[in-house]
Amino acid sequence: MKKIILASTSPRRRDLLKQAGYEFEIAAPEYDENILNKSFNYNLIENIAQNKGLSVAKKHNEPAIIISADTVVIYNNIVMGKPKDFDTALRMLSMLNNKTHKVVTSVCVIDVEKHKQIIKSETSEVTFNNMSKKELTDYIYGFKPYDKAGSYGIQELPKSFIKEIKGDYDNIVGLPVKMLINMIEEITKD
Repeated sequence: MKKIILASTSPRRRDLLKQAGYEFEIAAPEYDENILNKSFNYNLIENIAQNKGLSVAKKHNEPAIIISADTVVIYNNIVMGKPKDFDTALRMLSMLNNKTHKVVTSVCVIDVEKHKQIIKSETSEVTFNNMSKKELTDYIYGFKPYDKAGSYGIQELPKSFIKEIKGDYDNIVGLPVKMLINMIEEITKD
């Protein structure tokens, strides 16, 4: 198989790809992904995933498979990006408190040699329990979720926060592995 390059600095994506058994290199994408408070549509997120991948692909001439992704939390059809500070994180978590929201991860797989790419998205739903303000602030102080869409990482949330999850758990973490494996198989077959 060709060299695989993960166009992401996310430790969560790196861990998921490693757990799936892939060997890969990491390259940081150069693309501004600020879409905070925009109305959600799949094209918006898929374009970000694609542009992240293309920003890495244009630096590689050798045969390689580039994997890029973007994960967003959506509540009331509005994209909740990464919080810039404590107050933003608390506001986001308060909005999600005792409600259901969606988590969408768009993935782009690029075969640099074939000039071919596949883009797909996975959607999961998360329902939070009714948490106290103290529980929310303790989480923010303890985990500083400023690099996470929607102000939380599902893998580090206390179990008491989660009422229900529908869909792919890995998608909520940041990389829907089953979908990605199918995409890699599809792009590498002749």
